[in-house]
Amino acid sequence: MTAIKRQMITGAIFSLFLLVIFAVFFFLTFPIGDWALLWERQIWHLPFIFIIPIIALFGGSIAGFISGAYWRKVLLTIDDTLELLEQGNEPVPAHSSVEETESILKRVDRLSQQITLQTQLTQKMANEKADIEEKAIQKIVSEERNRLARELHDSVSQQLFAASMLLSTINETRTQTDDIETHRLRLVEQTIHQSQLEMRALFLHLRPVQLHGKSLKDGMQELLGELRQKVPMKISWTVEPINLDKGIEDQLFRILQESVSNTLRHAKALTLDVLLIKREKLVIMRVTDDGVGFDPDTAKPGSYGLQNMRERAAQIGGQMKLVSLPNKGTSLEIKVPILERDESND
Repeated sequence: MTAIKRQMITGAIFSLFLLVIFAVFFFLTFPIGDWALLWERQIWHLPFIFIIPIIALFGGSIAGFISGAYWRKVLLTIDDTLELLEQGNEPVPAHSSVEETESILKRVDRLSQQITLQTQLTQKMANEKADIEEKAIQKIVSEERNRLARELHDSVSQQLFAASMLLSTINETRTQTDDIETHRLRLVEQTIHQSQLEMRALFLHLRPVQLHGKSLKDGMQELLGELRQKVPMKISWTVEPINLDKGIEDQLFRILQESVSNTLRHAKALTLDVLLIKREKLVIMRVTDDGVGFDPDTAKPGSYGLQNMRERAAQIGGQMKLVSLPNKGTSLEIKVPILERDESND
């Protein structure tokens, strides 16, 4: 029941109750000799005894409607303020003439300031953590990852490529039949092809996860451009140049790597689209494919690295939204609030 309806019903019942109380005291104080007059006297072709309750109900309903409309406006103002706060936006300052409502709005404003402060502290800690980790282990980890990637590329990857080309040649030169041997050869070729995708996904994990002085836009374009040349998949991207703190850029780049790796390994997709934009005070990164999809509610723990990506998003005060349907593809969206720096408290 809406606030307006509730107030109208309450006002009508209350006015009728007051009418009954007033009528009882009035007739006890000034008794009427002939009660039949209440039925015989008519106004607008209705007995007088009906007119007064109707007027009372109508007046109470009007008063309730006005009161309900006011309180509905107040509640909608509070709801809009909370919705903006939930979405990570700064609520518009609101005021009310009612003391209790004004107190609620002030509490919401203080809550918004606390959330903003916590997000600032979280992002600052992420930046400091990223700097410490980079200085401590970046060189060792980067060299070891590069060494493993080179060895795998020069040995296993090349052998898989040669085996794939050999089987492809055999299948093309064979007579097109539906016998068991032809089916098995095609199955082996598909298996080798999937292994190549797994290997390329492994290369993504073995890459140095830091951007190494490059901007987020340059790193994303370099990563996606290299994949476009090596993967039989249509890859497109829209990346805007956005100036972000190093800790935020690093985590977004790692999430992109994890998401693309999962697409190569599991999605069986034909297209991959990446978007990085800034709208108002939010940075939005979206990765979409047209693969087999999955049901997030029934996915195995740890599958697609969801927990890992959620943790990375939380470290920079962001939110992750995942939409995936079987045979419909998957869309991963990360929203990170960008806060203005306060030089006095920096």
